[in-house]
Amino acid sequence: MNGFLGEYEATLDNKGRFLLPGSLKKQLPEGEDRFVISRGFEKCLNLYPLKTWEGIMERIAKLNDFDPKVRQFKRFFLGGATEVELDSAGRMLLPPSLKEYAALVKDIVLSSDVDKINIWDATKYKQFFEDFSAADFSNLAAEVMGGVQLP
Repeated sequence: MNGFLGEYEATLDNKGRFLLPGSLKKQLPEGEDRFVISRGFEKCLNLYPLKTWEGIMERIAKLNDFDPKVRQFKRFFLGGATEVELDSAGRMLLPPSLKEYAALVKDIVLSSDVDKINIWDATKYKQFFEDFSAADFSNLAAEVMGGVQLP
């Protein structure tokens, strides 16, 4: 399968580590235990398998550094990006600055986002869905997917 599926709850320990859920770990390519973690767009974190990150870096390297918006994007997107790996117990340590950016304290949600995993504060994640009605979702789906033919 290409991409990740599902959402998973986890808990940060007092050192800022969490156990990668087994169901999510099974979706990783064989032997994949290295990732890059970075700031997400909605005050969450993005966890990219290293191979996915390498493709993103190739695209970013082609951007025009003479464009101020490119420089601003690169500072925000790449600033704080950190390579992380699973320890022998299957845990991952969140960098303190990124943990602070996403306001992660204890209960977190790991949600699939095609080629990456979003890491959210559990309360913020649940609030996101409570604030977004079924009608809002339907309208968004029509706008975003309207021209896409599904198999």
